[in-house]
Amino acid sequence: MATKHEQIIQHIISLPVGNKISVRQIAKHLNVSEGTAYRAIKEAENIGLVSTIERVGTIRIERKKKENFEKLTFAEVINIVDGQVLGGREGLHKTLNKFVIGAMQLDAMMRYTEAGSLLIVGNRVKAHELALNEGAAVLITGGFDTEDYIKRLADEKNLPIISTSYDTFTVAAMINRAIYDQLIKKEIVLVGDICTPVEHAHYLMTTDTVKAWYELNEQSTHSRFPVLDGKNRVVGMVTSKDIIGKERDFPIDRVMTRNPIVVQAKTSLASVAHMMVWEGIEVVPVADESSTLKGIVSRQDVLKALQQIQRQPQIGETIDDIIKNNISSDEGDKTTFEAKVIPQMTNQLGTLSPGVFTSLVTEASSRLLLQLKKGDLVVENITVYFMKPVPIDSQLVIKPTIIEAGRIYAKIDVEVFNEKKLVGKALLMAQIMDR
Repeated sequence: MATKHEQIIQHIISLPVGNKISVRQIAKHLNVSEGTAYRAIKEAENIGLVSTIERVGTIRIERKKKENFEKLTFAEVINIVDGQVLGGREGLHKTLNKFVIGAMQLDAMMRYTEAGSLLIVGNRVKAHELALNEGAAVLITGGFDTEDYIKRLADEKNLPIISTSYDTFTVAAMINRAIYDQLIKKEIVLVGDICTPVEHAHYLMTTDTVKAWYELNEQSTHSRFPVLDGKNRVVGMVTSKDIIGKERDFPIDRVMTRNPIVVQAKTSLASVAHMMVWEGIEVVPVADESSTLKGIVSRQDVLKALQQIQRQPQIGETIDDIIKNNISSDEGDKTTFEAKVIPQMTNQLGTLSPGVFTSLVTEASSRLLLQLKKGDLVVENITVYFMKPVPIDSQLVIKPTIIEAGRIYAKIDVEVFNEKKLVGKALLMAQIMDR
């Protein structure tokens, strides 16, 4: 039977897009406490089912697919620009396809304005009217209001008309920044994207015996299985070590390890990869806040996903992407790397940022390990020494040296030079994830 939390989430999913939601209404309708309703609505907001807007409330929105993450709803635009809704509240759940800056003559403006777009314009009432008639929403900049008949038109067409105190240029920059942030988030793989869902997962119940472990072992080739209670909550794990020497009719709940490690669907791929290397485990259960099993993620799932990420083009460029694109191997010595200090890599004083220095050291060490076909590097500990500040436009030479390297562990010493002078050192200890 579903928990109260799950019942609320399912109820929210069943509501029509654009429907207004309140804690009190949910609590009364499903006969739950307001605290339970509040937590479930917050969870629905985190997974993109609803959006909360100041002076409007919480509304059901379209849940965007991961590949459409770069599109924003009008409800999200209001939060981005600190906007106020003047009309067309019923259309806040809709997704905008593009935005048009209305800094041109009306005829030219309307050629670019189409259904599903957002016209960003100042105090030009005729432009507001024409855009709404074309099926576009309107964002009025400079804190201006509009005529009452325009608000009524927005209500009739279910198209939002929004006012913000920011100027047109600032608004466009803010929306672009939000879309860019979404693109970066799109590239971050979560456990929920790669795990085997519960309906296809292998697991045991507390009422099973050791015989059931052997049956699952033959079906799946895994040797580690989660154990669930009568409410499908993860209460233990059973491995091959646990069942050695036990009779086949021995109860599973007497051999299982209690309080096992579990992850949630929104845990990042990098985090679960590090956990698997660190703990030396091949399968981790995926559960929600109430410990109900949602799926399992295996070491093979993680490795496939890591390899897939490396083959995909990166759309949103992070600081790490900038560093990776700016570091290269020395042509004469493939174990030495070079990097130029560009403006994005500096602090407010125009010298190399300590965080970027650490990333350069880690990236060079990672590339050295890959050249030696050791595998992917997962940093366990790093100690950094800064000798001298490194000014902008410096050409750095990075020399990582492997001190020790086993099958799953490496210790690397790194020296960084600028104009043949030592400017920094690092000692890096890392786990190695076999490719």
